[in-house]
Amino acid sequence: MTLRHTVRCAAAAGAITLSLGFGPALAQEGEPIRVGVLHSLSGTMAISETTLRDVILMMVDDLNAHGGLLGRPVEAVVVDPASDWPLFAERARELLEVEHVDVVFGCWTSVSRKSVLPVFEELNGLLFYPVQYEGEESSRNVFYTGAAPNQQAIPAVDYLADEYGVERWVLLGTDYVYPRTTNRILRAYLNANGVTDDNIMEEYTPFGHSDWQTIVSEVQDFASQGIQTAIVSTINGDANVPFYRELANQGIDAAELPVVAFSVGEEELSGIDTTDLVGHLAAWNYFMSVDTPENAAFIEQWHEFIGSDERVTNDPMEAHYIGFNMWVHAVEQAGTTDVDAVRQAMYGQVVRSLSGYDVVMNTNHHLSKPVMIGEIQADGQFEIVWETGEAIPGDAWSDFIPESAVLTADWTYPWVCGGCEEPMYGDAATVMPAAE
Repeated sequence: MTLRHTVRCAAAAGAITLSLGFGPALAQEGEPIRVGVLHSLSGTMAISETTLRDVILMMVDDLNAHGGLLGRPVEAVVVDPASDWPLFAERARELLEVEHVDVVFGCWTSVSRKSVLPVFEELNGLLFYPVQYEGEESSRNVFYTGAAPNQQAIPAVDYLADEYGVERWVLLGTDYVYPRTTNRILRAYLNANGVTDDNIMEEYTPFGHSDWQTIVSEVQDFASQGIQTAIVSTINGDANVPFYRELANQGIDAAELPVVAFSVGEEELSGIDTTDLVGHLAAWNYFMSVDTPENAAFIEQWHEFIGSDERVTNDPMEAHYIGFNMWVHAVEQAGTTDVDAVRQAMYGQVVRSLSGYDVVMNTNHHLSKPVMIGEIQADGQFEIVWETGEAIPGDAWSDFIPESAVLTADWTYPWVCGGCEEPMYGDAATVMPAAE
């Protein structure tokens, strides 16, 4: 199913101006600029992705309330890939070839991103991907606005080691590319820091897994050796609900066996009684509890748009906020929605994030972002207990995987590649005169 969405929220213009900063309303004319929305609205990932559809619709309405883009109206084209990875590719092709969208905001899981990547590269489409992922990729057709491992996973492990004295590690994940690759990086990082493999437990379950009793019991056995242990969770989608419920059922205390999650935020916790989960952790680049004027204004307009003060915000929403605003600025700078022109205009774009940092798009198509650790509270929110204090550039390729450590991602001259050991066009110092 394909849905088209146009202005329906012009009444919220005052709050929108404060948060998004789009210019004054101008007359709109000409064919609409079309924005594709490729998020699962059904299936196992709908718990996480539906709200990302909603935030794009809000920002499209914001933009139209202020005159559109390049003097033209903006139209959202929404499709539902239904948590079906091959269907993601079909819907991506539909958006680009049939609906002729100018840009797409979408995907959550890495397997969905990997599914659509050949389509975007074949048709020269432009995808903004808003979720933390495993790295080991840089496509000229994707801008990665979520965290790379060095902006989430590795700082989280360092935090647990430093603050909790963790020496024994349980890596629990959903069985697909993001958890397996992230845990490969984490295992290599832990090994490099003196953690032996017999102090690492690694377990994977399918999407939608619901029976956690045996696995949680095995984790408790692994943690009962008198050595401080922690769980690092890359569990995705609605499997998180029974996982956390089983932790509570077995009386796991966060002070004794903390969990740090990379795919659980405010939206996932909104369906769980968090009373027994207080003290467990998550690592992100944004939390709803961030105390900044930008975040307060965004939450106010979100509640007004969605019609409920109960709806939460989360990190991938902020990533879409950053990506959408950068795309708008790049289109305005380029004077066109042409993908090649917009891509060039994206490099160096700066947006003030909801977290209160000036985040920049780097030439490896990854952002510089802060890292935060949040502790679950009884109301389902997070108390921020640690943050970097500065924006950290995202690494496309991990320093802890030997074959990746030698690669550079840089889509500008002279590199012009997503993963090369040498520049595509030779050494810039020999190709071009050195600047004086």
